[in-house]
Amino acid sequence: MTIVPVALGDRAYDILIEDGALDDAGSHLACFARRGRFLIVTDETVAGAQLPRLEGSLEAAGLAVDAIVLPPGEATKSWTQLAALTDAMLARGIERSDNVVALGGGVIGDLVGFAAAIMKRGCGFVQVPTSLLAQVDSSVGGKTAINSPAGKNLVGAFHQPSFVLIDPTTLDTLPPREVRAGYAEVVKYGLIDDPAFFAWCETEGAALLAGEPAARAHAIARSVSAKAAIVADDERETTGRRALLNLGHTFGHALEAETGFSDRLLHGEAVAAGMALAFRFSAAQGLCPATDAARVGTHLAAAGLPTTLAAAGVVASGETLVAHMAHDKKMEGGRLPFLLARGIGETYLAKDVALGDVAAFLDMELAAA
Repeated sequence: MTIVPVALGDRAYDILIEDGALDDAGSHLACFARRGRFLIVTDETVAGAQLPRLEGSLEAAGLAVDAIVLPPGEATKSWTQLAALTDAMLARGIERSDNVVALGGGVIGDLVGFAAAIMKRGCGFVQVPTSLLAQVDSSVGGKTAINSPAGKNLVGAFHQPSFVLIDPTTLDTLPPREVRAGYAEVVKYGLIDDPAFFAWCETEGAALLAGEPAARAHAIARSVSAKAAIVADDERETTGRRALLNLGHTFGHALEAETGFSDRLLHGEAVAAGMALAFRFSAAQGLCPATDAARVGTHLAAAGLPTTLAAAGVVASGETLVAHMAHDKKMEGGRLPFLLARGIGETYLAKDVALGDVAAFLDMELAAA
């Protein structure tokens, strides 16, 4: 068992990582139950694979359990599903002192967290992430949101969970594509400020993707430890340090918008392509060695992830993609900060990037496909 604390004063919480933790959830989560009950929110796919394990453990601990099962997929992060979820929570008598359990990947975690943030002006929630992407990234840090037609995660709130329970064995039921998509967020932590961890990914990433338990556990613990430290230092992105966690996301969110926030391009796949584009753009601007940009692209491609517009299934012009970026929630005074790199492990926030230069770069990328 590994426990990683997230030091946020009176909002502090722990992340527990352990193989089989879902089967022992009753002992881990009982202290977060109010009135001896839990409401679990999950999706249809996860319900079939993991819900019986969680329900059985909670019931064995003497807790009453109710579940709400939503449709799977990115489209669930919508106003329609948020309204349906909050209505269902109210119908079940949710109180401010309750903790709702989010059982699923990033979509469920984001949606349930946002519903908890606005339910009676804020009730608690527990994250039980079941995808690699959620286990290494989205379940930690308190960012909750839904998508809108204008872009991804534009409507949301900061709302920290009460606890995060990570059971890496839940990854055994995931399709390989989902695991690969989550792996992009693992690589991100090496690219931000930990070149040694990126080197570890280059040598051990294949083992992680194959489900090797030690590699998987190390990657999860290293990733959430890195994120916990950043979140504790800059919870709401006021100093700029937490913004580093958005590496690849500005490009990636534009690609997701262009592909309709659908299964055509998973979030982690978009982030992978976005990170490769960010490094190549940095190299094109003379900021980053071309060899580092090539190394990033080579590793991500070897992991089965898209690194180009063509591989991401995007044929839009640079102008079109930049128009998507104009809706980015990080836009300030008409300028959009970009996460660029001076090298592997040397990511920084640039506030002087001209969107015209980005559009021209993307047109060149499209022409090279």
